[in-house]
Amino acid sequence: MYGCDFLEFGCTTLEGFFFEINKYDYRKAMKGEMIELENINHSFEIGTKKHKRKVPVLHDIHLKVEQGEILSIMGRSGTGKSTLLHLISGYIKPQQGKIMINDTEVTHFTEGEWADFRLQHLGFVFQNFQLIPSMTAMQNAELPLILHGVPEAERKNKVTDMMKRLDIEKYMEHYPSELSGGQQQRVSIARALMLNPSIILADEPTGSLDSENEQSLLHFIKQLNEEHGITFLIITHDEQVAKVGHRTLLMKDGRIAEGGHAI
Repeated sequence: MYGCDFLEFGCTTLEGFFFEINKYDYRKAMKGEMIELENINHSFEIGTKKHKRKVPVLHDIHLKVEQGEILSIMGRSGTGKSTLLHLISGYIKPQQGKIMINDTEVTHFTEGEWADFRLQHLGFVFQNFQLIPSMTAMQNAELPLILHGVPEAERKNKVTDMMKRLDIEKYMEHYPSELSGGQQQRVSIARALMLNPSIILADEPTGSLDSENEQSLLHFIKQLNEEHGITFLIITHDEQVAKVGHRTLLMKDGRIAEGGHAI
């Protein structure tokens, strides 16, 4: 991705891992947009077949996220934040406008093209963790590696190494129901990082965490960004969470309101 690999440092702790990474300011070194949206408009149809009507959700969205930036987007429920994230991740096709990610126009990607693109470039962190209940923590974390065709022995080494660094190695054989909220979120983060994505999309990532685990996650996001240049787009309604970003934008009534500012 950026010339280094999360799993290549022979460290036994998360602190040691970050100490070993070259202390280099990726944001200053990188230029250009990682995510760019032009004139995005989107609406949903509701009602029965004979009484359908369109409900506008997004209006004239123009957005640029720089390479190596943490961008927080705030807004009340129903303002279009999650719809915007679903468009950027390819789960919804825009009805109007253009989406560029990592110098690639993805606006008209097929589902297959999107699946490949997400696997190669995007990581996801969700409020409800999105872990598969019938799979252990290790099995959940290794899913991207399986989809990428990584051999079993290599998968086990990578997952074990990542979970050591996230301090959840002893829970590898536990099922999600046997884990606390903070532990489940760490498993989801391990999964998100497994293929070294250049972008992580986070939808209310601290919504199910207590204050201690919330602060731990926000600190980890800052470390990943500062030490490894990962671009983050964080959707939140919490001002304290938004402060982790270099910029915060406010969404209101399906529009990006004026006043995005540096934190």
